[in-house]
Amino acid sequence: MSEELAAGPPPKDHGGPPYGYVGDKDALVNRMRRIAGQARGIEKMIAEDRYCIDILTQISAVTTALGAVAEILLDDHANHCVRHALSSGDEEAANEKMRELLEAVHRFTRSR
Repeated sequence: MSEELAAGPPPKDHGGPPYGYVGDKDALVNRMRRIAGQARGIEKMIAEDRYCIDILTQISAVTTALGAVAEILLDDHANHCVRHALSSGDEEAANEKMRELLEAVHRFTRSR
């Protein structure tokens, strides 16, 4: 994922990787490339006047694939960023990370 898409300030330096998804980064980038290819395929299907149900099937597949990426990122955020903030003893940082996590979960569940 590109830096332009990142939301919010970078985490405070705690001597570890900046984000929880760092260990999954290559796999996430590969997934997003496949999803981008699927999206281009949908565009091509529309341009070629393909059957609407076939297009909808592909849209569903892309939506599911994006949901899987979101779940990985939510897990990594909770297990890295939120966990670190909670264990840091910084109540303000912990509250902020918990608020971010809950907002992300709410956005994610509303989109389903």
